[in-house]
Amino acid sequence: MNKKTIKLIAIIILALVAIWIDIPNSQGLQLGKFTINQNITTHLGLDLVGGVQALLEADLPPETPVSTEAMDTALTIIESRANGLLGVGEALVQSAGDRRIVVELPGETDPEAALRVLGETGQLEFVALDTTDVNQVAPLINTNILTDYPTPPQDNPTGQRVYHTVMTGEHLSNVGAQRSQVGEYEVAFQLDTVGAQAFRDYTSNNVGGYLAIVLDKTVISAPRISVAIVDGKAMISGNFTLESANDLAIKLRYGSLPIPLKVLQSRTIGPSLGQDSLQKSLVAGLIGFGLVVTFMLAYYRLPGLLADIALILYAAVTFALFKIIPVTLTLPGIAGFVLSIGVAVDANILIFERLKEELKAGARLHKAIDLAWDRAWPSIRDSNLSTLITCAILFWFGSTYGASMIKGFAVTLAVGVGVSLFTAINVTRTLLHLWLDNIQVSDHKRWFGV
Repeated sequence: MNKKTIKLIAIIILALVAIWIDIPNSQGLQLGKFTINQNITTHLGLDLVGGVQALLEADLPPETPVSTEAMDTALTIIESRANGLLGVGEALVQSAGDRRIVVELPGETDPEAALRVLGETGQLEFVALDTTDVNQVAPLINTNILTDYPTPPQDNPTGQRVYHTVMTGEHLSNVGAQRSQVGEYEVAFQLDTVGAQAFRDYTSNNVGGYLAIVLDKTVISAPRISVAIVDGKAMISGNFTLESANDLAIKLRYGSLPIPLKVLQSRTIGPSLGQDSLQKSLVAGLIGFGLVVTFMLAYYRLPGLLADIALILYAAVTFALFKIIPVTLTLPGIAGFVLSIGVAVDANILIFERLKEELKAGARLHKAIDLAWDRAWPSIRDSNLSTLITCAILFWFGSTYGASMIKGFAVTLAVGVGVSLFTAINVTRTLLHLWLDNIQVSDHKRWFGV
């Protein structure tokens, strides 16, 4: 078996794998004793499926500096909350300058609840109320109080009482929403070693008293300490619904924000608008693909047909990579993919024009194919390298300034360029040699338009 046959077999296997990945809702593949379950989905941006886009900004005075570390931590926590809220890893969270964060939630249907969960500071405190009188505790529920964490307030003109914070939520190691024995929703949590020791010491000395659970300085619950809690496991009870209990668990599970954030602006895209954009994008892509295939076939005849086969493989492999990486497809991202179709045939056009010149000069077909590739390669290399450099610059710009659409365009175009180089160098050349080496081409004008 020669090298060309091995290459052809490898190309066929690659085509079958790519098509299998591209088929939606595939049930999997079984090869003898080996079974592969396909669980690869297409990730669509909010402009295609609808959703919420929000711009969050540090809620601090302009003259107050915000450290890079604080923003990076806030971004990580916001991303964890967003993915925890959606249940899937499709949320897009990225920085926009040194004080802002862009959040995109594809498919989100409740924008107010989503933004509330994302933007709340989520600072949990366990506050000593120093009383055993329930009549003093009840009025504090759902009200704001002053605490001495992180430092006692410097400005307290009304003389409001300042409560002592026994412990903060940083010592939580496990949090989850659950139903109690009486059917009410509650948030169960477990403390790390340091937190468990502090909780054991306080509850042991204050049995019969009340301990307020305070979130962002608002008392959400004030349970009575009936027994000492020595194992570091406890529950936050209150007037919870399933949604509110889950929201609180998400905020506590993914930590408190190091800086307060406010929603600077937000917009909601309806699913109907997104579906319409998706359909029009697919139509545009099919039209562009069809025009390119028709041109190659009409102008380059038999080589054009082989290039069209390679182009179909290019489209299948590129889309499979979009699903595997995964790439979140947006309208600009689809535009980059459609543009890369033109880039994909650019290398073939350079090669075929060189092939025509070599055939006109009297070279035999086998020799003409190799000469065409060798002489067209520098132009193909330089043009594609220039495109990849541009993609890298656009990707950096999109990542730095929160321009997710520019970033998506750069990613899809770069992936398309990389796959087009592979198909032009390996697929088209292999097909030309295997299909044309044994053909006696007596009429170059008929088969190649020479």
